[in-house]
Amino acid sequence: MEERKLMRGNEVIAEAAIRAGCQCYFAYPITPQAELLEHMAKNMPRLGRTFVQAESELGAINMVYGAAAAGVRAMTSSSSPGISLKQEGISYIAGANLPAVIVNMMRGGPGLGDIAPAQGDYFQATKGGGHGDYHMIVLAPSTVPEAGELTMLAFDLADKYRTPVMILADGMLGQMMEPVALPDPIDPASLPKKEWALTGAKGRDPNIILSFDLDPEVLKRMNLELQRKYHDIEQNELRYEEYQTDDADIVIAAYGTVARIAKTVVRMARADGIKLGLFRPITLWPFPYDKLRTVADRVDTILTVEMSAGQMWEDVRLAVAERAHTPFYGEMGGVVTTPNKILSEVKKYAG
Repeated sequence: MEERKLMRGNEVIAEAAIRAGCQCYFAYPITPQAELLEHMAKNMPRLGRTFVQAESELGAINMVYGAAAAGVRAMTSSSSPGISLKQEGISYIAGANLPAVIVNMMRGGPGLGDIAPAQGDYFQATKGGGHGDYHMIVLAPSTVPEAGELTMLAFDLADKYRTPVMILADGMLGQMMEPVALPDPIDPASLPKKEWALTGAKGRDPNIILSFDLDPEVLKRMNLELQRKYHDIEQNELRYEEYQTDDADIVIAAYGTVARIAKTVVRMARADGIKLGLFRPITLWPFPYDKLRTVADRVDTILTVEMSAGQMWEDVRLAVAERAHTPFYGEMGGVVTTPNKILSEVKKYAG
Protein backbone atom coordinates (compact mmCIF):
# COMPACT_ATOMS: atom_id res chain seq x y z
CA MET A 1 0.00 0.00 0.00
CA GLU A 2 1.44 3.35 -1.07
CA GLU A 3 1.42 6.59 0.89
CA ARG A 4 -1.66 8.69 0.38
CA LYS A 5 -1.71 11.22 -2.44
CA LEU A 6 -4.31 13.63 -3.77
CA MET A 7 -6.14 12.19 -6.79
CA ARG A 8 -9.29 12.78 -8.81
CA GLY A 9 -12.02 10.12 -8.63
CA ASN A 10 -11.79 9.25 -12.33
CA GLU A 11 -8.03 8.80 -12.06
CA VAL A 12 -8.36 6.62 -8.96
CA ILE A 13 -10.79 4.25 -10.68
CA ALA A 14 -8.49 4.02 -13.69
CA GLU A 15 -5.38 3.40 -11.60
CA ALA A 16 -7.20 0.88 -9.39
CA ALA A 17 -8.27 -1.00 -12.54
CA ILE A 18 -4.67 -1.14 -13.71
CA ARG A 19 -3.54 -2.38 -10.31
CA ALA A 20 -6.32 -4.97 -10.33
CA GLY A 21 -4.76 -6.51 -13.41
CA CYS A 22 -6.96 -4.99 -16.11
CA GLN A 23 -5.31 -6.03 -19.35
CA CYS A 24 -7.72 -4.50 -21.88
CA TYR A 25 -9.60 -1.21 -21.79
CA PHE A 26 -11.93 -0.05 -24.55
CA ALA A 27 -13.95 3.16 -24.48
CA TYR A 28 -15.21 6.21 -26.33
CA PRO A 29 -14.80 9.74 -24.92
CA ILE A 30 -17.62 11.40 -22.98
CA THR A 31 -17.78 13.92 -20.15
CA PRO A 32 -17.65 13.74 -17.11
CA GLN A 33 -15.43 10.63 -17.17
CA ALA A 34 -12.86 11.81 -19.72
CA GLU A 35 -9.98 11.75 -17.19
CA LEU A 36 -10.51 8.02 -16.70
CA LEU A 37 -10.00 7.35 -20.39
CA GLU A 38 -7.03 9.73 -20.47
CA HIS A 39 -5.34 7.94 -17.57
CA MET A 40 -5.77 4.59 -19.29
CA ALA A 41 -4.51 5.99 -22.59
CA LYS A 42 -1.36 7.22 -20.88
CA ASN A 43 -0.61 4.17 -18.76
CA MET A 44 -1.96 0.99 -20.38
CA PRO A 45 0.42 1.01 -23.39
CA ARG A 46 3.34 1.83 -21.09
CA LEU A 47 2.63 -1.43 -19.24
CA GLY A 48 2.30 -3.46 -22.43
CA ARG A 49 -1.47 -3.69 -22.08
CA THR A 50 -4.24 -2.92 -24.55
CA PHE A 51 -5.89 0.49 -24.81
CA VAL A 52 -8.29 1.20 -27.68
CA GLN A 53 -10.32 4.35 -28.15
CA ALA A 54 -13.12 2.66 -30.05
CA GLU A 55 -15.07 4.17 -32.94
CA SER A 56 -18.23 4.16 -30.81
CA GLU A 57 -19.71 2.94 -27.56
CA LEU A 58 -21.11 -0.07 -29.42
CA GLY A 59 -17.67 -0.94 -30.65
CA ALA A 60 -16.17 -0.55 -27.18
CA ILE A 61 -18.57 -2.89 -25.38
CA ASN A 62 -18.20 -5.58 -28.04
CA MET A 63 -14.42 -5.35 -27.74
CA VAL A 64 -14.90 -5.96 -24.01
CA TYR A 65 -16.98 -9.05 -24.89
CA GLY A 66 -14.18 -10.41 -27.05
CA ALA A 67 -11.40 -9.73 -24.54
CA ALA A 68 -13.44 -11.21 -21.69
CA ALA A 69 -14.10 -14.34 -23.75
CA ALA A 70 -10.34 -14.68 -24.24
CA GLY A 71 -9.95 -14.80 -20.45
CA VAL A 72 -8.36 -11.42 -19.68
CA ARG A 73 -9.60 -8.77 -17.29
CA ALA A 74 -11.40 -6.19 -19.43
CA MET A 75 -13.11 -2.89 -18.69
CA THR A 76 -14.99 -0.03 -20.30
CA SER A 77 -16.23 3.29 -18.94
CA SER A 78 -18.66 5.95 -20.05
CA SER A 79 -21.40 8.27 -18.82
CA SER A 80 -25.16 7.96 -19.04
CA PRO A 81 -25.96 8.27 -22.80
CA GLY A 82 -22.88 6.22 -23.63
CA ILE A 83 -23.93 3.48 -21.22
CA SER A 84 -27.34 3.42 -22.91
CA LEU A 85 -25.60 2.57 -26.18
CA LYS A 86 -23.74 -0.30 -24.49
CA GLN A 87 -26.86 -2.04 -23.18
CA GLU A 88 -27.16 -4.68 -25.92
CA GLY A 89 -23.52 -5.65 -25.43
CA ILE A 90 -23.90 -5.78 -21.65
CA SER A 91 -26.84 -8.17 -22.06
CA TYR A 92 -24.71 -10.34 -24.38
CA ILE A 93 -21.88 -10.39 -21.82
CA ALA A 94 -24.27 -11.37 -19.02
CA GLY A 95 -25.92 -14.05 -21.16
CA ALA A 96 -22.54 -15.50 -22.12
CA ASN A 97 -21.42 -15.71 -18.46
CA LEU A 98 -18.44 -13.45 -18.98
CA PRO A 99 -16.65 -11.26 -16.42
CA ALA A 100 -16.30 -7.57 -17.24
CA VAL A 101 -16.18 -4.25 -15.40
CA ILE A 102 -18.25 -1.29 -16.59
CA VAL A 103 -17.99 2.21 -15.10
CA ASN A 104 -20.86 4.71 -15.36
CA MET A 105 -20.17 8.26 -14.19
CA MET A 106 -23.77 9.43 -14.28
CA ARG A 107 -24.79 12.81 -15.67
CA GLY A 108 -28.08 14.68 -16.03
CA GLY A 109 -30.75 13.31 -18.34
CA PRO A 110 -32.89 12.05 -19.96
CA GLY A 111 -31.73 12.46 -23.53
CA LEU A 112 -28.47 14.31 -24.04
CA GLY A 113 -29.08 16.12 -20.74
CA ASP A 114 -26.03 17.92 -19.41
CA ILE A 115 -22.65 17.10 -17.88
CA ALA A 116 -23.64 17.76 -14.26
CA PRO A 117 -23.81 14.91 -11.69
CA ALA A 118 -27.07 12.99 -11.35
CA GLN A 119 -28.43 9.60 -10.28
CA GLY A 120 -31.04 8.95 -12.94
CA ASP A 121 -29.45 5.70 -14.17
CA TYR A 122 -30.37 3.59 -11.13
CA PHE A 123 -33.15 1.71 -12.95
CA GLN A 124 -30.93 1.12 -15.97
CA ALA A 125 -28.17 -0.33 -13.80
CA THR A 126 -30.15 -2.37 -11.28
CA LYS A 127 -33.13 -3.59 -13.28
CA GLY A 128 -31.21 -4.77 -16.34
CA GLY A 129 -31.02 -1.96 -18.91
CA GLY A 130 -30.73 -4.39 -21.81
CA HIS A 131 -33.00 -7.21 -22.96
CA GLY A 132 -33.68 -10.48 -21.16
CA ASP A 133 -33.60 -11.75 -17.57
CA TYR A 134 -30.18 -10.74 -16.30
CA HIS A 135 -28.49 -8.68 -13.59
CA MET A 136 -25.19 -6.96 -13.03
CA ILE A 137 -23.58 -6.55 -9.66
CA VAL A 138 -23.78 -2.79 -9.08
CA LEU A 139 -21.35 -1.10 -6.66
CA ALA A 140 -21.90 2.50 -5.56
CA PRO A 141 -18.94 4.33 -3.97
CA SER A 142 -19.48 7.54 -2.00
CA THR A 143 -15.85 8.67 -1.63
CA VAL A 144 -12.82 8.73 -3.89
CA PRO A 145 -10.88 6.17 -1.80
CA GLU A 146 -13.89 3.87 -1.79
CA ALA A 147 -14.13 4.20 -5.57
CA GLY A 148 -10.66 2.68 -5.79
CA GLU A 149 -11.47 -0.09 -3.32
CA LEU A 150 -14.69 -1.03 -5.11
CA THR A 151 -12.94 -1.06 -8.48
CA MET A 152 -10.48 -3.63 -7.17
CA LEU A 153 -13.42 -5.60 -5.75
CA ALA A 154 -15.34 -5.33 -9.01
CA PHE A 155 -12.71 -7.28 -10.94
CA ASP A 156 -12.62 -10.00 -8.27
CA LEU A 157 -16.42 -10.33 -8.20
CA ALA A 158 -16.61 -10.35 -11.99
CA ASP A 159 -14.16 -13.26 -12.15
CA LYS A 160 -15.70 -15.10 -9.19
CA TYR A 161 -19.20 -15.13 -10.67
CA ARG A 162 -18.41 -14.72 -14.39
CA THR A 163 -20.68 -11.72 -14.59
CA PRO A 164 -20.53 -8.03 -15.52
CA VAL A 165 -20.02 -5.68 -12.58
CA MET A 166 -20.85 -1.98 -12.76
CA ILE A 167 -19.29 0.85 -10.77
CA LEU A 168 -22.15 3.36 -10.56
CA ALA A 169 -21.01 6.83 -9.50
CA ASP A 170 -21.63 10.35 -10.77
CA GLY A 171 -19.77 13.25 -12.27
CA MET A 172 -19.12 14.89 -8.91
CA LEU A 173 -17.34 11.83 -7.54
CA GLY A 174 -15.39 11.53 -10.78
CA GLN A 175 -14.15 15.12 -10.59
CA MET A 176 -13.55 15.63 -6.87
CA MET A 177 -10.11 15.09 -5.35
CA GLU A 178 -9.32 13.32 -2.08
CA PRO A 179 -6.24 11.73 -0.48
CA VAL A 180 -5.98 8.10 -1.55
CA ALA A 181 -3.67 5.23 -0.58
CA LEU A 182 -3.49 2.97 -3.61
CA PRO A 183 -3.14 -0.80 -3.16
CA ASP A 184 -0.15 -2.73 -4.40
CA PRO A 185 -0.56 -3.81 -8.05
CA ILE A 186 -1.51 -7.35 -9.05
CA ASP A 187 0.53 -9.11 -11.73
CA PRO A 188 -2.03 -10.31 -14.31
CA ALA A 189 0.10 -13.43 -14.80
CA SER A 190 -0.55 -14.38 -11.17
CA LEU A 191 -4.33 -14.50 -11.59
CA PRO A 192 -6.00 -17.93 -11.67
CA LYS A 193 -6.24 -19.50 -15.10
CA LYS A 194 -9.71 -19.45 -16.64
CA GLU A 195 -10.24 -22.93 -17.99
CA TRP A 196 -13.40 -21.87 -19.81
CA ALA A 197 -11.71 -19.12 -21.87
CA LEU A 198 -11.28 -19.15 -25.64
CA THR A 199 -7.51 -19.56 -25.80
CA GLY A 200 -7.22 -22.19 -28.53
CA ALA A 201 -8.06 -25.87 -28.25
CA LYS A 202 -4.69 -27.54 -28.69
CA GLY A 203 -4.80 -30.83 -26.81
CA ARG A 204 -8.31 -30.34 -25.43
CA ASP A 205 -11.94 -30.08 -26.50
CA PRO A 206 -12.94 -26.59 -27.67
CA ASN A 207 -14.67 -24.20 -25.29
CA ILE A 208 -17.91 -22.60 -26.43
CA ILE A 209 -19.12 -19.20 -25.24
CA LEU A 210 -22.49 -17.91 -26.41
CA SER A 211 -25.84 -16.60 -25.24
CA PHE A 212 -27.84 -18.13 -28.08
CA ASP A 213 -29.83 -21.30 -28.67
CA LEU A 214 -32.83 -21.80 -30.94
CA ASP A 215 -34.23 -24.56 -28.73
CA PRO A 216 -36.43 -22.83 -26.09
CA GLU A 217 -35.85 -25.62 -23.59
CA VAL A 218 -32.08 -25.26 -23.87
CA LEU A 219 -32.32 -21.47 -23.53
CA LYS A 220 -34.58 -21.97 -20.54
CA ARG A 221 -31.90 -24.11 -18.85
CA MET A 222 -29.30 -21.44 -19.60
CA ASN A 223 -31.57 -18.86 -17.97
CA LEU A 224 -32.14 -21.06 -14.92
CA GLU A 225 -28.38 -21.37 -14.47
CA LEU A 226 -28.11 -17.57 -14.54
CA GLN A 227 -30.87 -17.26 -11.94
CA ARG A 228 -29.10 -19.73 -9.65
CA LYS A 229 -25.96 -17.63 -9.93
CA TYR A 230 -27.89 -14.47 -9.10
CA HIS A 231 -29.36 -16.18 -6.04
CA ASP A 232 -25.83 -17.01 -4.84
CA ILE A 233 -24.80 -13.37 -5.34
CA GLU A 234 -27.84 -12.16 -3.39
CA GLN A 235 -26.92 -14.48 -0.52
CA ASN A 236 -23.21 -13.67 -0.39
CA GLU A 237 -22.44 -10.21 -1.75
CA LEU A 238 -24.67 -7.71 0.06
CA ARG A 239 -22.83 -4.58 1.16
CA TYR A 240 -24.18 -1.58 3.03
CA GLU A 241 -23.31 0.99 5.69
CA GLU A 242 -25.31 2.10 8.72
CA TYR A 243 -24.38 5.43 10.28
CA GLN A 244 -25.87 6.32 13.68
CA THR A 245 -29.00 4.24 13.14
CA ASP A 246 -28.98 2.48 16.54
CA ASP A 247 -31.02 5.16 18.35
CA ALA A 248 -32.47 6.96 15.34
CA ASP A 249 -36.10 7.98 14.95
CA ILE A 250 -35.56 9.02 11.34
CA VAL A 251 -33.18 7.45 8.82
CA ILE A 252 -32.08 8.77 5.46
CA ALA A 253 -31.65 6.18 2.71
CA ALA A 254 -29.14 7.42 0.14
CA TYR A 255 -26.24 6.18 -1.96
CA GLY A 256 -23.17 7.59 -3.64
CA THR A 257 -22.50 11.32 -3.50
CA VAL A 258 -25.86 12.03 -1.85
CA ALA A 259 -24.98 9.65 0.98
CA ARG A 260 -21.80 11.59 1.81
CA ILE A 261 -23.87 14.80 1.87
CA ALA A 262 -26.38 13.03 4.12
CA LYS A 263 -23.66 12.21 6.66
CA THR A 264 -23.23 15.93 7.19
CA VAL A 265 -27.00 16.23 7.62
CA VAL A 266 -26.94 13.53 10.32
CA ARG A 267 -24.40 15.55 12.31
CA MET A 268 -26.35 18.78 11.79
CA ALA A 269 -29.64 17.17 12.82
CA ARG A 270 -28.19 15.61 15.95
CA ALA A 271 -26.77 19.00 16.94
CA ASP A 272 -30.40 20.20 16.76
CA GLY A 273 -31.59 17.31 18.92
CA ILE A 274 -33.03 15.23 16.08
CA LYS A 275 -32.09 11.54 16.22
CA LEU A 276 -31.20 11.03 12.56
CA GLY A 277 -29.26 8.17 10.97
CA LEU A 278 -28.16 7.06 7.51
CA PHE A 279 -28.58 3.77 5.66
CA ARG A 280 -26.32 3.57 2.61
CA PRO A 281 -26.58 0.67 0.16
CA ILE A 282 -23.17 -0.06 -1.34
CA THR A 283 -24.46 -2.88 -3.52
CA LEU A 284 -27.41 -1.42 -5.40
CA TRP A 285 -27.86 -4.86 -6.91
CA PRO A 286 -28.20 -6.99 -4.95
CA PHE A 287 -30.11 -4.45 -2.86
CA PRO A 288 -29.92 -5.06 0.93
CA TYR A 289 -33.67 -5.42 1.42
CA ASP A 290 -33.50 -7.46 4.63
CA LYS A 291 -31.01 -5.13 6.29
CA LEU A 292 -33.10 -2.05 5.52
CA ARG A 293 -36.22 -3.90 6.68
CA THR A 294 -34.52 -4.47 10.04
CA VAL A 295 -33.83 -0.76 10.33
CA ALA A 296 -37.45 0.03 9.43
CA ASP A 297 -38.65 -2.11 12.35
CA ARG A 298 -37.13 0.33 14.85
CA VAL A 299 -37.65 3.80 13.29
CA ASP A 300 -40.60 6.01 12.44
CA THR A 301 -39.51 7.38 9.07
CA ILE A 302 -37.11 6.43 6.29
CA LEU A 303 -36.55 9.40 4.01
CA THR A 304 -35.10 8.49 0.61
CA VAL A 305 -32.89 11.20 -0.90
CA GLU A 306 -31.64 10.95 -4.49
CA MET A 307 -30.54 13.07 -7.42
CA SER A 308 -33.39 11.56 -9.44
CA ALA A 309 -37.18 11.41 -9.54
CA GLY A 310 -37.14 8.55 -7.03
CA GLN A 311 -35.65 5.41 -8.54
CA MET A 312 -34.01 3.81 -5.51
CA TRP A 313 -37.11 4.94 -3.61
CA GLU A 314 -38.98 2.02 -5.20
CA ASP A 315 -36.55 -0.48 -3.66
CA VAL A 316 -36.73 1.32 -0.31
CA ARG A 317 -40.53 1.03 -0.30
CA LEU A 318 -40.32 -2.66 -1.26
CA ALA A 319 -37.99 -3.25 1.67
CA VAL A 320 -39.87 -1.18 4.23
CA ALA A 321 -43.43 -2.10 3.21
CA GLU A 322 -45.67 -0.63 5.94
CA ARG A 323 -43.12 -0.73 8.75
CA ALA A 324 -42.31 2.97 8.59
CA HIS A 325 -43.26 6.16 6.78
CA THR A 326 -41.33 6.40 3.48
CA PRO A 327 -41.26 9.97 2.11
CA PHE A 328 -39.00 11.08 -0.74
CA TYR A 329 -36.92 14.11 -1.59
CA GLY A 330 -35.03 14.43 -4.85
CA GLU A 331 -33.36 16.79 -7.28
CA MET A 332 -33.09 16.26 -11.03
CA GLY A 333 -31.32 17.54 -14.12
CA GLY A 334 -27.89 17.67 -12.52
CA VAL A 335 -28.93 19.83 -9.56
CA VAL A 336 -26.91 18.76 -6.50
CA THR A 337 -28.81 18.95 -3.25
CA THR A 338 -27.32 20.59 -0.16
CA PRO A 339 -27.18 19.64 3.53
CA ASN A 340 -29.53 22.50 4.42
CA LYS A 341 -32.15 21.41 1.90
CA ILE A 342 -32.07 17.82 3.16
CA LEU A 343 -32.21 19.01 6.78
CA SER A 344 -35.33 21.05 5.96
CA GLU A 345 -36.96 17.87 4.67
CA VAL A 346 -35.89 15.93 7.76
CA LYS A 347 -37.47 18.54 10.04
CA LYS A 348 -40.83 17.98 8.37
CA TYR A 349 -40.90 14.51 9.91
CA ALA A 350 -39.06 15.08 13.19
CA GLY A 351 -41.13 14.28 16.23
